[in-house]
Amino acid sequence: MIVRSFRLSDYSEVKQLLADVLSEQCYEDTMEALANQLSWDSETVMVAEQQHSHEVIGVIIGTIDNNNGYFYRIAVRNDHQRKGVGKAMIEALKKRFILRNVNKIMISVDVHNEAVIPLYQSLGYTANDFLPHKRLRIVGE
Repeated sequence: MIVRSFRLSDYSEVKQLLADVLSEQCYEDTMEALANQLSWDSETVMVAEQQHSHEVIGVIIGTIDNNNGYFYRIAVRNDHQRKGVGKAMIEALKKRFILRNVNKIMISVDVHNEAVIPLYQSLGYTANDFLPHKRLRIVGE
């Protein structure tokens, strides 16, 4: 598996992955945020790809706002969950945030992603790093 920047050719696979993994309301919100983020700063959208088949098995959407980096949404194909894909994407986006000299990295939390809080905690994030999602402004909105 490799984690790399999103490419336009990934769009249909990412869209299908999100539809398969997320609830309907979360999917709609996420697709809107994805479109906005891609039009503004596509470097904070990354995918996990199977090395041999080149299938997209995960996506992470981040944004930078007021010089803070935010993890907005993460999704991993059901058959690849609990295999380190999410952790690899979080670490890759964190490195990208650091290269962009963000002041602080935060995790946007809403009812749709409360289940992934333990994943972030396993990577050392604490309660101070979680930001209740009050319609986080994806840059470009």
